[in-house]
Amino acid sequence: MGALHEGHAALIRRARKLAGKKGSVVVSIFVNPKQFGPKEDLSKYPRPLEKDRVMCAKEGVDLLFHPSVNAMYDGNASIAITENSLSRVLCGVSRPGHFDGVCTVVTMLFNLIDPEIAVFGEKDWQQLAVIRRMVRDLKTGVTIQSHPTVREDDGLALSSRNRLLSPKDRQMAPRIYQALQTSVMEAEEGFSMTVIKRRLSDDLAAIPGAVIDYVEIMDEMTLTPLKKPITGVKARVFVALRFGTVRLIDNMPIKFIR
Repeated sequence: MGALHEGHAALIRRARKLAGKKGSVVVSIFVNPKQFGPKEDLSKYPRPLEKDRVMCAKEGVDLLFHPSVNAMYDGNASIAITENSLSRVLCGVSRPGHFDGVCTVVTMLFNLIDPEIAVFGEKDWQQLAVIRRMVRDLKTGVTIQSHPTVREDDGLALSSRNRLLSPKDRQMAPRIYQALQTSVMEAEEGFSMTVIKRRLSDDLAAIPGAVIDYVEIMDEMTLTPLKKPITGVKARVFVALRFGTVRLIDNMPIKFIR
């Protein structure tokens, strides 16, 4: 959705590597109104298009696709794509309709651009999982590749929303990453999921100015909550917090000692 940062640059570089010298890399920038809820201010979402153009040029993007809202949505548009499992948890609870907007616009972009491969970041793991499921179920034919979360030097996951944090909140926000790291270490030391989740919630609640949206440990593919380790199932811890009106998400794979 624009406001590109080093995390997006990493996705572009991954796409370039996958495309090779003979392939083309396309970046779409579209602030999609369909994925904003009624309490989310679409008008305040950052749109530094010229800076985004410079980054795309620097990273060797072949085509920047930046359509208008009117070009994407007809005035009487009445079709939407809904995912009915993975989108019902985590961000889907506090942002109803969000993933309908994501699935609909990503399908439209795939139809318009017709890519062989699309690269998405792991910071929004739920979005990645939903898009993978959508591509599978709709037989879209696009290969979805992921890229690990890119972080600031202090551990905060890169996000276009970080620039909206107050100086004080920005100073506190890296404690999210620190709390997640502690959870990973506790899992490796043999702590139970119940204990890890409780201690993580306590650590996040202690961050000045932060309000917890959710803390979950789930199967990273099905986004089913886990109460104990299951052989063959990869677990991941998911968190979302608000600093005032700014909502931050993060996640991390977690391996339990059996």
